[in-house]
Amino acid sequence: MNAPAPNSAQTSLLPSRPLAFLWFYVRKRPWHFGGLLLLICGAAFSAVAVQYGMKLLVDAMAGERDSADVWTPLTLFLGLIVLENLFWRVGGWLGCRCIVASCMDLRVDLFRHLTGHPMRYFNEHFAGSLGSRISAVGKAAEVVYASMTWRIMPPVVDFFGALVVLLTVDWRMALALVVFVSLIASLVTLFGVRGRMRHQLYAAQAARVGGELVDAVSNVWTIKAFAARERESLRLAREIGHEAQAHRSSWMYLERMRFLHDMCLAVMAGGMLVWAILRWRQGLATPGDVVLVSALTFRILHGSRELALALVESTQQLGAIADTLRIINQPHALDDASIHLEHGAGRIDFEDVGYRYPDRRQVFEHFALHIPAGQKVGIVGTSGAGKSTLISLLQRLDDVQSGRILIDGQDIRSVSQDSLRERIAVVPQETALFNRSIRENIRYGRPQASDEEVEVAARHAYCDTFIRELPQGYDTLVGERGVMLSGGQRQRLGIARAFLKDAPILILDEATSALDTHSELEIQAALNDLVLGRTVLAVAHRLSTLSGFDRIVVLSHGRIAEDGPPQELRSRSGGVFGGLWRLQADSFGQGGEPV
Repeated sequence: MNAPAPNSAQTSLLPSRPLAFLWFYVRKRPWHFGGLLLLICGAAFSAVAVQYGMKLLVDAMAGERDSADVWTPLTLFLGLIVLENLFWRVGGWLGCRCIVASCMDLRVDLFRHLTGHPMRYFNEHFAGSLGSRISAVGKAAEVVYASMTWRIMPPVVDFFGALVVLLTVDWRMALALVVFVSLIASLVTLFGVRGRMRHQLYAAQAARVGGELVDAVSNVWTIKAFAARERESLRLAREIGHEAQAHRSSWMYLERMRFLHDMCLAVMAGGMLVWAILRWRQGLATPGDVVLVSALTFRILHGSRELALALVESTQQLGAIADTLRIINQPHALDDASIHLEHGAGRIDFEDVGYRYPDRRQVFEHFALHIPAGQKVGIVGTSGAGKSTLISLLQRLDDVQSGRILIDGQDIRSVSQDSLRERIAVVPQETALFNRSIRENIRYGRPQASDEEVEVAARHAYCDTFIRELPQGYDTLVGERGVMLSGGQRQRLGIARAFLKDAPILILDEATSALDTHSELEIQAALNDLVLGRTVLAVAHRLSTLSGFDRIVVLSHGRIAEDGPPQELRSRSGGVFGGLWRLQADSFGQGGEPV
């Protein structure tokens, strides 16, 4: 049976092009950004008007001293300065609100989209790099938004304002300004486009270095255990060296562009000023006109330099955003649905399931398995038999290529992934904990649970006693990945989390295999309570942990080799399960039952 058609409720892709991506968040706050644009334009026009006010003041002072009216242009001049600063300050307040909020939204959206990818995506990408990329995109977006607002828009407004004002002096000066600025803008644009690849290479290498650092710090115990500090330092130095080379290439490209830009502006500024002085000497311009042309020219000189730097810096940041979108903003391989999984007793059916890994290795073909609600099933088999894949497919961490998986008669592809996983509790081989309090980690199973319910779950998992012995009790921080706790303590918190979730289906994935004998006995006592009244699938290498189960399914090369009660399979002559049981018993020197 083929997979159902994609549902309209599946997560939509964010815009894939960096400018469209940033515009997407501008459109979410049109009034904020529109108001910000008007304020910045008002500030820039006021700044140009200040120069004209200075011209009027100079012309007034150049006239007859006794009859000159200097107070009116002075009042206008000072009023324009106050107005300009008022526009800037209100614009800064509004920009702080909308730009920070937009950068927050886009990082949350990228994280939400990232976590929607199937597990194989995370196996194929550097986890540390993915996290650093999202953080870097937030910073890059803030730079682009701020540059567009305070470094790109004002010089553009200055240019048009200067054109209007220069028309009052000499229309030919205004035309010359258009020609010079058009030439400089063309050169800057050409340099920006040609240098984009350099900036993207630098951004990609910087993300890789960030990922290497996260990976090394996360594995610092291994580095110390294998006396590999120097080896890892050299490896990191090589990666940072590649980053530095890409950084230098990007930087020097900018310096060449800045040199060309500054030379062009120097020619323009000098030419305009000489032209204004010559017109004054000919009696065609007033001293105020010379001051006006000088002030506007140097304002445009400074503004265009800032504009060029902002454009190039924005190009760099857009390159970084494009590189991140290329990796993270890929279509989800799993289509999500809007329908919620209906509550039921937890019956599971694998019907004619086919699945192969991306490397084309076949795992399941025409696989069928029926598990009645409330049945406790142990999944056994050698490495590569398909045990972990079976568990992964049931949680829909990946999709079957043919057939279907049903829970209480519903195809799991026809319901939302969250509603499916809300019905399944998992106790893995190694419980993953967040660097948060014990209370928060247990409550992760059911966020709306009360403190009392959290503590009841902890008592069921036999971890309440050791928690209360800690300095801060349930408010104790467990450290990164729970390093402040022992393996047995972490596992009991995982069981408490499953108790609190109270899902009808329970998956035990090698839940005790990494523990010592004493810890395993404590954990097994908690698990015996946890499995009551639930449909249970337990993957285990220690077969003794499955002796009280209703049924054992033995997998071999993706097929069911044996299926039946554990006592029956143990006594079956020449059976796979019986052979594995005796092999484990002999390895422990028991001769009868493995422990």
